[in-house]
Amino acid sequence: MLARRSFSAPTLARLRQMPASDALALLADHVKLDPTYLPVKDRHSCRWHASTALGDFEILTTGVKWYDTRACAGGGGAIDLAMHVLGLSFVDAVKRLTAR
Repeated sequence: MLARRSFSAPTLARLRQMPASDALALLADHVKLDPTYLPVKDRHSCRWHASTALGDFEILTTGVKWYDTRACAGGGGAIDLAMHVLGLSFVDAVKRLTAR
């Protein structure tokens, strides 16, 4: 029987604490900040237009949290974002983020 391999706790913690805007920059083929966006709830929120192989996204980011305005879906952390914009599994998302 093969030994089960897992990612280290510090690696997962680092990815979960990575700002969503930084993760988006690593994951997208093209990403652009929308300078016309005026945040409603949190002045630290930003709107980004991003493109990946899965299509175009309009993502709001505030710290580690993100929200896709077109898909009405969101999450927290770089791993969730990678799974969403690239259609990856958890394992593949972690591998993709740690390879960069």
